[in-house]
Amino acid sequence: MTEVRVAGVGLTPFGSHPERTGRDLFGEAALRAFEDAAVDRADVEELNYGNFMGALAEHQGHQAPLMAEAAGVRCPATRYESACASAGVAVREAVRTVAAGDADVVLAGGMERMTNLPTAEVTEGLAIAADDLFEVRAGVTFPGAYALMANAYFDAYGGSREDLAHVASKNHANAVPNEYAQYRKEVSVAEAMDAPPVAEPLHLYDACPITDGASALVLVSAEYAERNDLDASVAVTGTGQGTDRMALGDRDRLARTPAADDAADAAYADAGVEASDVDVAEVHDCFTIAEVLALESLGLFEPGEGISAAREGVTTADGDLPVNLSGGLKAKGHPVGATGGSQIAELTRLLRGDHPNSEHVPDAEVGVAHNAGGTVASAVVHVLEVAE
Repeated sequence: MTEVRVAGVGLTPFGSHPERTGRDLFGEAALRAFEDAAVDRADVEELNYGNFMGALAEHQGHQAPLMAEAAGVRCPATRYESACASAGVAVREAVRTVAAGDADVVLAGGMERMTNLPTAEVTEGLAIAADDLFEVRAGVTFPGAYALMANAYFDAYGGSREDLAHVASKNHANAVPNEYAQYRKEVSVAEAMDAPPVAEPLHLYDACPITDGASALVLVSAEYAERNDLDASVAVTGTGQGTDRMALGDRDRLARTPAADDAADAAYADAGVEASDVDVAEVHDCFTIAEVLALESLGLFEPGEGISAAREGVTTADGDLPVNLSGGLKAKGHPVGATGGSQIAELTRLLRGDHPNSEHVPDAEVGVAHNAGGTVASAVVHVLEVAE
């Protein structure tokens, strides 16, 4: 198998950009990625593009050819959809393509445009990632679904709203120096505790925002990087994917995420590393409880121990295992079709040492990215390492 290197990464600022089109956003991210990579667009052999709700938000299906045009590439282009894990799946398939020797250069990433719609329409659009027959028609929304998961976790292992408030406060603090983050402001634990409820026990600062944005990665084979004298010092050494039952009511338990368990196991095995080797992580914290569940599925904490990690300072910027130094979905933002690519971009910058928060992980060599779809019915995990 061929080693896969991250030659370049590109992001748009995450936030509210209702005046911009999706193709404009992805074109910007791709431009930044090519500039970072110093790779000629003509060398791109495939485009893997993630998007979830473009047909609803922009009345535009069949987006892959449009995004190839926006990126300035002429090659086979495919759109991947796996709810909030859309870009993660797109990146995974790009990694597998390069690793198998089927291509030397693949452009991967994603885009979502959401703020041009009223909040109620965004909520309705996101809800199609749940089981329509048994959840959506009964009135379930994702805040409500994750509230059920949070309550199940508290019942099984203990924990409190204050523990979740520490997760929110940590991630907001991490976002402050990140030039791509939507909310570059600190939020204290007290402010998070005092925020209005959304779905108990989740309050306003437990939820990620509605976001527009795009991500792009130029992935290349190690041989291509060497031939072209590229500065591609980070490798994607492991990838894994998992699936669970769609509806919460069909699952054996709500306080665990088996899809992420499976994805993590596969990614670690693929990379030849263990959870104990991980120095830094970017995880899918669409709600604060989701970060806790992710940490435990990744094997970074035992079941029931992830809830106190932020409060005890283990996962803070200066802790033993910094998590979501980008600000996470919670504060950096969550353009759902772009998030999986964004996580890889942020980890790459952290491991290269050119991220504004790299100072907190100066000796990091192994990073892990966790991207989830829906209530983690889909999950993708990638392992990144500093290349030897």
